[in-house]
Amino acid sequence: MPKNGQHDLKVYYNSACPVCKAGIERERGHFEQSSARDDVEWIDIASDPDALAPLGLDIDDVRHSLHVAQGGKMHVGADAFIALADKAPGQGWLARLFGLPVLRPLAQIAYNRFADLLFWWNKRKGRW
Repeated sequence: MPKNGQHDLKVYYNSACPVCKAGIERERGHFEQSSARDDVEWIDIASDPDALAPLGLDIDDVRHSLHVAQGGKMHVGADAFIALADKAPGQGWLARLFGLPVLRPLAQIAYNRFADLLFWWNKRKGRW
């Protein structure tokens, strides 16, 4: 059970994108076999788009980029990946690496370009 009924992280992702779905399944695997499994709530906006309403998020924003809520802050894109990796068992080194001041901006640029292409590809394939 989560501490105080609250999850440390809420991960908003889009399973309608096969690449995104595979990435989330991989990340979930890091949590499933550990005591951290209850620290994360996984929210699939493809099956529960209404989950975004209280946050004021547009569904296309989450289709485009991973969103992770943590401690009252919303992390998006590369920053969401870093926040998730920081909590994932065995993945903290990735969070530290991509969180370095010299690498973080590069990670954000690379993530955003890849997300742009992936969003376009999924839209072209009629997934939304």
